[in-house]
This record gives sequence, structure tokens and C-alpha cells, in this order.
Amino acid sequence: MKLFTDWRHLSGAPQHAAIALGNFDGVHRGHVYLLEQLRKACPDCPLGVLTFEPHPRVFFRPQDPNFRLMGAEERLNALSNLGVEFVVQIPFDEPFSQFSAETFVNEILIGALEVKQVACGADFAFGHRRQGDVAFLENTLKAHGAGLTVVSPLSDSNGPISSSRIRRLLQEGYPEQAAVLLGRHWSVRGIVEKGNQLGRLLGFPTANIALRSLLEPARGVYAVRVRHPDGRVIKGVANIGRRPTINDGNEESRLEVHLFDFDEDLYGKILEVSFIALLREEKRFNGLDALKAQIAKDATQAREILG
Repeated sequence: MKLFTDWRHLSGAPQHAAIALGNFDGVHRGHVYLLEQLRKACPDCPLGVLTFEPHPRVFFRPQDPNFRLMGAEERLNALSNLGVEFVVQIPFDEPFSQFSAETFVNEILIGALEVKQVACGADFAFGHRRQGDVAFLENTLKAHGAGLTVVSPLSDSNGPISSSRIRRLLQEGYPEQAAVLLGRHWSVRGIVEKGNQLGRLLGFPTANIALRSLLEPARGVYAVRVRHPDGRVIKGVANIGRRPTINDGNEESRLEVHLFDFDEDLYGKILEVSFIALLREEKRFNGLDALKAQIAKDATQAREILG
């Protein structure tokens, strides 16, 4: 898959393509459905995605807590796995935030990309102060001989499948339900960093991974599956939180993963940790012995869940 990060220089980008517009955070089942409808509308067109980095919400509301379901690299990998042939990832900065809706369509979609078909959700809004809507997009594209596919949200019995709904489920401690909407288990991918090695002293060595700009799910202990860089998938138990027993919770939340039946050096390696089930909420224990005993129980329960 080809990646373009400057819409002004798209040498090598397919022309007359079918392009889906959106943030695609999580690349969930609703996003998959949108891409499927676009493919049906223009089956012989190269399939592309136009998205933004950072997420516009990060640009406009930098004080908000981290909310991303995945990083930019993980998003690209997920789109590639769905058969997307190229991605135009526009830097969402101050100059771009001032683009009018007309400029966005005429200069990027028509001028730079020469699109043949575009797809978006029914509530898609764009341009300075969100002045552009679906009706404007359709009329402007039509004037240049291009088409628009407006895709209604994919829904289940609880409503539309959306990134915000998945975030809420993860924050409330329901990774199994989030996985149904995502079409896969939610995961955190990151580099293993050196910690204080307290887990090793307790008999449960852990790999420490920063959450970076990702959403913090419900704090607590999870049954997880971990993908090693060599492709192995290893079962384990993980904690996300501020370790109140160790330091009264006076630190940023971190992800600590104990891999079952595993004793290899992981420092500097990139692991992908998939969250299968929440075992219990974060709590403070009366000393390290009580914490060690609980970790042993957590590990036993995680093994049972993971099979």
C-alpha cells in the first residue's frame, strides 16, 4: 500500500480512484462496511482512503484526555489488510484547518486526486468551521463528473457502530463487547521499556509498554494475548493503571504485561497486546505479599479464560 502525506505532491497516486473520507480511528466494522459500499459503487477503481493526522479533535482540543483507539501506523496496517491500495494522510495543522469546503473539494479531491467516486458517512462535515456537508460535497463532485456514495452507519441492536461507542465500552471495562464492534480484539502496540523490575522480584516479570496517545481503558487486570515480533502469540495477564499499592497511584498509567511460560529478553522489542477480558478493577493492597498472592490468582484466572 502506498502512503502519501503531502496532497500537493501525489506523484504515483492512482488517478480516477474511489476514495473514502474519514478519520478511521479503530478501523472498525462500520469502516469496513463503508469501504465495501465504495467498492460496490466503483468496482474497477483503485481503492484509496483520505484521512488526517493528527485526528482533528487532537488539533482543536489538545487538552482532552487521550482517546485514540490506534496510532497512525496501526491504522495504515489495518487499512492495507482490507485491500486499500493507497492512503492520503493529510497533516491536520493550522493552515489546513483554514481550508474552506470548496478549497478542499476543488484543490484536493478534484485538482490533486482527480477522483472518480467518493464515499463518506451521512454526517460527514468538512472545511473551515465545518461549513461543508454531504449535499455540498455531492453537488460539487457532480459538477466535475465525479460521484458520491453516502453510507448510512452500520448498526446492531444497540445502535450505530462507531469509534465513540467502542471507546466507551473499553473505558467501562467491556473489551469483549468492543471486540464485536471492532471485528477483532482491541490492542496496544508499543516498545518494551525498562521498568523498576518489581514484577520480577514478585515472581511475575512484566514487559512495560507506554500507552502513548492511546485511550486508557478501564484500569485493572486483563487476560491478554501478546504477539511477538517473530509472529508467536503468547498468553498472559496484564495490568493497566497507576499501581496504587506501590506508589499510592502517583504516576501516569502504564501497561504491564506478564507472559506465561516465557523467559526471553524483550527490551526494545515491539509487542502487540490484545485485550481479551477484564478480570478485576484496579485496587490497593495491604502490602506486597497481598499483591503477590492476588497476582497469582489473576494469572490462574487468565489461563482459564484463555484456554
